[in-house]
Amino acid sequence: MDFAIIAAGEGSRLAEEGVREPKPLVPLHGIPLIDRLVDIFLRHGATALHVIVNEEMTEVQKHLQQMKLPIPLHLTVKSTPGPVQSFFFLSLRLRGERFCLTTVDSVFREEDFSRYLDAFREEEADALMAVTEYVDDEKPLYVHTDEQGFIRRFADQTQSRYVSGGIYGLKRSALRVLQNSIRNNELRMRHYQRRLLAEGLSLKAYPFGQILDIDHASDIEKAEHFLNPPSFTPSAHAPYERTHPGRHPAWKTILPQPCGK
Repeated sequence: MDFAIIAAGEGSRLAEEGVREPKPLVPLHGIPLIDRLVDIFLRHGATALHVIVNEEMTEVQKHLQQMKLPIPLHLTVKSTPGPVQSFFFLSLRLRGERFCLTTVDSVFREEDFSRYLDAFREEEADALMAVTEYVDDEKPLYVHTDEQGFIRRFADQTQSRYVSGGIYGLKRSALRVLQNSIRNNELRMRHYQRRLLAEGLSLKAYPFGQILDIDHASDIEKAEHFLNPPSFTPSAHAPYERTHPGRHPAWKTILPQPCGK
């Protein structure tokens, strides 16, 4: 499965609050946000990675270009007016029937993500959207579902049990709708999600325990506390192990251990 990361935002609020690193390189327990996502995706069967960064992020560009990965990493350097446009440029290289898209500052526990991917691989709906009861966004997108977990409505104001978590499991049918979002100059992912419903696609919600965003300097400490201690230990199904030669990451293949009967 292809995995894609939108990392093209300016991170202006972090910079204003004294954070020197561009958002994709902000470290949690010493690991940059972008690296953490790449690590997780590799451990969960990624066949290709797609990342978009803006043209001013030269340090992030260099960081990604120096990664040595066992799968292709397709880097798009493009300044866009919003995440819908960023997703569009990523979509031009996506392959396969299913793919997973995230924003670079989505912080979640890996065991939640592992269960989510298992569910997405078996899901018959056009999309499986991560949701959470934990509200960590200044302007949350509320997700209204029915008893079967199908999403019936998105709302900016009308509160519901869940809010959108910034993790999107999508089938290729969702790309047709993306084209229409671009034609209508829609900028935000919430506009795209509403259009998915309006054009008749079936969307299901998948609850995570918590999903955090890194928008402010105070969110960094909050996220580290959330992730400490790590709650997921890679096992035989996770074929990659992280090493750290210098600043830039590399990965080495680990043969799965045989499971006893």
